[in-house]
Amino acid sequence: MSDKNDRALIRRAKAGEINAFDVLVEKYQNRILHLAGRYVSDPMAVHDIAQETFIRAWRGLGGFHGRSQFYTWLFRIAVNTAKNYLAAQSRRKERGFSATEEEGRLEENFPDTTTPLQEAEAVDIEAAVNQAISELSEELRVAITLRELELMSYEEIAYIMKCPVGTVRSRIFRAREALDEKIRPLLEG
Repeated sequence: MSDKNDRALIRRAKAGEINAFDVLVEKYQNRILHLAGRYVSDPMAVHDIAQETFIRAWRGLGGFHGRSQFYTWLFRIAVNTAKNYLAAQSRRKERGFSATEEEGRLEENFPDTTTPLQEAEAVDIEAAVNQAISELSEELRVAITLRELELMSYEEIAYIMKCPVGTVRSRIFRAREALDEKIRPLLEG
C-alpha cells in the first residue's frame, strides 16, 4: 500500500471506522514489533510495546495532520513507548523490584558506572538530536530515520521514498551534515 492508501485509511479511521485502522495495524505491526525488539529482548515486552504503540496511535489519530508519512509518525510513537518502558523498568530496578534474586545478583556484579551528570548529559544530547531531527525537512528526516533507526539499505529507502539511490545518498549526507552542525557544539561543550 502506498502513502495515498494510508491517507485514505486514516481519513476513514478518523471518521470512526475501526476496520480502517485495523488495516493500518496489520500493515505496520511487524515493523513495529521489530523496532520494539531492538529496544527490549523480552518477547512479551515487545508485544506490550507494540500494542501500546497502536493504542496511543489510535487515541492520537486526531492529532495526525499528515505533514509526515503515517509510518514516520507511528515510528516516533513506538520509539517513545519503548523508551518509556525502559525508563519504567529502570525505575523498578532502582527501587529493588528485580524480577528474580539472580537478576539482582547480576546487577551487583555489574554495577552501573554512569554518574548522574553523565546520565543528564546523555538525556540532553538525546533531546538535542531529536530536536535537530525534527527541524530537518521531511525528505531529510525520513531518509535519515529510515537509514539510522530502521537500518534500511539505500535501495530500500529509494524504493520507499520513490527516488533514485543517488538522491537518497545525498539526502542522508545532507541530514548528517545538518545534525553534525547542531550537535557538535553540545558534544564539544
